[in-house]
Amino acid sequence: MKRILITGAAGFLGSHLCDRFIKEGYFVIGMDNFITGAISNIEHLKEHSNFKLIEHDVTEFVKIEGELDYILHFASPASPIDYLKIPIQTLKVGSLGTHNLLGLAKAKEARILIASTSEVYGDPLVHPQTEDYYGNVNTIGPRGVYDEAKRFQESITMAYHRFHGLETRIVRIFNTYGPRMRLNDGRVIPAFMGQALRGEDLTIFGDGLQTRSFCYVDDQVEGIYRLLLSEYTYPVNIGNAEEITIRDFAEEIIRLTNTKQKIIFKALPTDDPLQRQPDITLAKKLLNWEPKVGRKEGMKKTFDYFRGLSKEQLYKSEHKDFANHIKK
Repeated sequence: MKRILITGAAGFLGSHLCDRFIKEGYFVIGMDNFITGAISNIEHLKEHSNFKLIEHDVTEFVKIEGELDYILHFASPASPIDYLKIPIQTLKVGSLGTHNLLGLAKAKEARILIASTSEVYGDPLVHPQTEDYYGNVNTIGPRGVYDEAKRFQESITMAYHRFHGLETRIVRIFNTYGPRMRLNDGRVIPAFMGQALRGEDLTIFGDGLQTRSFCYVDDQVEGIYRLLLSEYTYPVNIGNAEEITIRDFAEEIIRLTNTKQKIIFKALPTDDPLQRQPDITLAKKLLNWEPKVGRKEGMKKTFDYFRGLSKEQLYKSEHKDFANHIKK
């Protein structure tokens, strides 16, 4: 049985990856420090014979007993609310955390896939974004702690590959959505759906003409799975190339939720990208991958999940453990 370590296992994407690799017959070691992850995301795996949970901060030395075949490094704050409130932790998990896990992969002779992001492109001057575009990032802006952590993560990963011959993979993840997202994490899909469920007006930042491209979580996980098992070392975009303006998307949410809310406009946050659309030509050619779940189907599944949350979950402003970890 192959053994895989998944960091950020209690997060949105991490928990779905745990499910997928258990389904594929792997023994999964999940690791999380629960700064932004939720134990409820992996509660269903607690008694599974092929799953082990370790509570640990990957910015500290990581030790795993026994053999290890693969590592997926998905530990990181991943939404604006998170990395603006905990900027130092965000930088540390992308730098120190990645360094620790690359060292572990070297010691175990394991293949490691690191989760990068479309944010390495910043506010792009090239559209759609291809893997050979170097990006337009403000290194000292408020979003720079996340963008630069991920850019450094890519650099040190390639250094380990070139210098040590480590088997490495890099996925650049574009906007992904689905069940288990935190309702109040600041990203547009949970923000709009949460506002609709609470009877609040939908808030658009800027004029709403900025664009996003949304990939359903099952498609994202499939792309990551195929990339891990491929022989390609350089970054690969995984996302949905279907682009929509935020204003049109807000109208879609109002129709989906059958609510009567208005749309209100507020100032655009600093360095918020105006365009975000992946070029997935490489993923199609290399991995024979492309999204299968349409936005209408995926949004309905996501809304059904949010609609099933308790009233307490619907109205709380942030993860219940978040404040305790900020103090560290």
